[in-house]
Amino acid sequence: MRRLGRSGACVILPFGLALGGPAAAAIGGLEAPAWAIAPEDGACHTDFELTARSGAVAPVALVSDGAQVALRFAKEGAPAQAFLPLRIDQKPYANLVQRTGEEGVALMRLSDETLAAMKRGKTLQIAWLSDEGVSGSLAGAAQGIADLRTCGAQVAAQTRAREAELDAQRTRAAADARAKTLADAQLAAVRAQTAAAQAERDRLAAEARRATAQAEALSAQAEQSQAYAEQQRERQMQVERERAYAQQYYYRDRPPPDPYGSYYRPYYSPR
Repeated sequence: MRRLGRSGACVILPFGLALGGPAAAAIGGLEAPAWAIAPEDGACHTDFELTARSGAVAPVALVSDGAQVALRFAKEGAPAQAFLPLRIDQKPYANLVQRTGEEGVALMRLSDETLAAMKRGKTLQIAWLSDEGVSGSLAGAAQGIADLRTCGAQVAAQTRAREAELDAQRTRAAADARAKTLADAQLAAVRAQTAAAQAERDRLAAEARRATAQAEALSAQAEQSQAYAEQQRERQMQVERERAYAQQYYYRDRPPPDPYGSYYRPYYSPR
C-alpha cells in the first residue's frame, strides 16, 4: 500500500475500508475490521486505497483536525482550486479542492452533507482521480469517521497547547530580551550620566585649581608688593633717621640758628 500522509505519521495498519469491484466480492459477508487511524502534525489520518476495474490502485487518505474532515490525494497537475464531485452510492457530492504546499498533493474539504452520506453509504466512487474511475467500500465509515474526528480533535488540542507553550516561551524570551535591552540601555544611560557628572566634577575641580592658583599668584604678588612697600618705607625711614641724626650732629656744638637773622640785637644793660 502506498502511504499518502505527512512525514512523521505513525505506521498505518491494514484496515477495513474494503475495495470495490472484484475485491469487494472477495471479502463476501465478512465483517470489516476497524479503521486504522494514526496521528500526524496537528491532525489524524487514515489511509486507504481505491481501485479501478483494471486493478490500478489510487491511494487516498481521510484527514481530520477534529473540526473538519478532508480527503487528501496525490494528482499531478492538480489545480490550485477546483470544485469537484465525488459519488457516494452513485449520487454526486461536490466539494472544494485546494492544492497544498506539498508537490502534487491536494485536499478536498468534505462538507457535512458529504460526511453524512459517507457514514450511511456503501461505495465511494471518484472519476477524476486517475485515468479511469476508482471506487472503494465505505464499510465501517460511520464509526471510522467519528474516531478520526475524535483523534484529530485530541491531537489538534495537543498541538495547540504545544504551540501555545512555544508561543509563551517565545513571548517570555522576547520580553526577557526587551527587558535586558531596556536594562542595558538604562545601565548605559546611568553610566553616561555618571561619566558626565564625573567630567563636570573634574571640570569644576580644574577650574577651582586654576582659581586657587590665580588667587595664590595674586596673593604672592600682593605679598611681594607689600614687602616692596615695606622695604620702601624702611628705606625712607632710614633716610629720615640719617637726616635727623646728621642735623642733630651738626647743631650739637653750635648755637641754634637765629630765627631773626641780622635784625636781632642782644640787649646789654649799662653798668
